[in-house]
Amino acid sequence: MALKADLRKEYSQRRQQFSVEEIEVCSERISARFLAEFAPKPGQTVHTFLPIQQLQEVNTWHIVRQLWQHNVQVAVPVANPKDFSMAHFLTTPETQLQESKWGIPEPVNALPIPESEIDIVLIPLLTFDLQGHRVGYGKGFYDRFLALLPQMSQKLGLSLEPPVEIIDDVSATDLTLDAVITPDQVWTFKSSDSKD
Repeated sequence: MALKADLRKEYSQRRQQFSVEEIEVCSERISARFLAEFAPKPGQTVHTFLPIQQLQEVNTWHIVRQLWQHNVQVAVPVANPKDFSMAHFLTTPETQLQESKWGIPEPVNALPIPESEIDIVLIPLLTFDLQGHRVGYGKGFYDRFLALLPQMSQKLGLSLEPPVEIIDDVSATDLTLDAVITPDQVWTFKSSDSKD
């Protein structure tokens, strides 16, 4: 059985084996695939996490800088640990960032963005399965947030590694991703095919 808690532990450990250089190479390839397959239009809003360095996350700054150059709005989250909700703020090259106690870069004095204005969400994950379910860090921030998005918003996971076959303990509140971008492939789930 592939259970979330076991996968969370295994893939957290696996990620720590990546070197800084490997993370950068993978992140650049993920960025290129995102921009090739899902390029947003000027004026659209892309919501993205900013990488927590000690967790060896995908470096989304490669994507963010490209979006700024193409006049795409970038929104980033600020987590509220009291109720596991997230607020979202417009982030520009001039936005000041400060690290939260978890090491998450968060904007200071930025303009709030409602969920209704978000066109694409880039979602962190530890692993995912062939059905489009993800294993995150287990706090439920993203599950709550994704449930508030407009139906048309694209939900895209970013993963350093390919999927596992199945996550056995998926719950009714777990939303299916539209696609996951890895360094080598884009996995799509709405039409059960994958693109090379």
